[in-house]
Amino acid sequence: MPKSVDVDKAVSDALKSKRYNAKETEIAFFGGSFTAIDREYMTELLSAAKRHIDNGNVSGIRISTRPDCIDNEILDILKDFGVTAIELGAQSMRDEVLSLNNRGHSAADVYNASMLIKKYGFELGLQMMTGLYGDDDEGAVFTANEFVKLEPKTVRIYPTIVLNDTYLAEKYRIGEYAPQTVGEAVGLCTRLILIFENEGIDIIRLGLHTIDTNEYVAGPWHPAFSELCENEIYRNIILSELNEKGDYTISVARGEVSKAIGQKRSNIDYFDSLGYGIKIKEDNNIYPRNVKIERE
Repeated sequence: MPKSVDVDKAVSDALKSKRYNAKETEIAFFGGSFTAIDREYMTELLSAAKRHIDNGNVSGIRISTRPDCIDNEILDILKDFGVTAIELGAQSMRDEVLSLNNRGHSAADVYNASMLIKKYGFELGLQMMTGLYGDDDEGAVFTANEFVKLEPKTVRIYPTIVLNDTYLAEKYRIGEYAPQTVGEAVGLCTRLILIFENEGIDIIRLGLHTIDTNEYVAGPWHPAFSELCENEIYRNIILSELNEKGDYTISVARGEVSKAIGQKRSNIDYFDSLGYGIKIKEDNNIYPRNVKIERE
């Protein structure tokens, strides 16, 4: 478990970066239910972090925690120590899904904690998981729409991965749980991305950074999952604009060519299979997620 000296070392290491910007940097306590740990230990870590706020090294503190581990007393403490953003591991807004996955909290806990966090003036972040045991695509879309009602500043979307020695691993092995495929997770997450983006909610993480391959059992993990979703979004945009089959030049925004082409030219190959010859080029006058189509 991290100690106060680990906080100091993390900041010291970050300060060595030439691109370090204190105004855009927060100290984050993630990977667990921060407000559920031993109170003395929690305040020790917060004290170490606050010193770096006071001396101008960072702009604030971001934590993640359980929805049922938020109350007025906790928020008073977090406010005193300079916490600026709180993310809740909501995972789903369907009580039956939360119960089936032994999450230990209810959708009502998410609503109540979110409103309280915003009342105190913290930035609210919400985290959801897709492909949970007992959930489906429409359940995930329901969760996303419920998140929108709570008006978070940020969201994180994590497709469910099955790891060794877990409840889901047992369910998977006895045939009671079928995790999403990569393709299924990508298809769903592209829908979720558009829901949040249309409401101006920032998606700050889509899929896991890395996993311990020795612990991996099943599920839609991919090292470039976010990019796969961007590829599919562009595929759908282009497809909606095409009419009769033939050869086309597709212009996209600067820096968006690889997203439109797709990993390993997957979008080019897809359109070729449908009878469309597609060339992608960059146009500085086009905005991201927009295309200009010209018939050859």
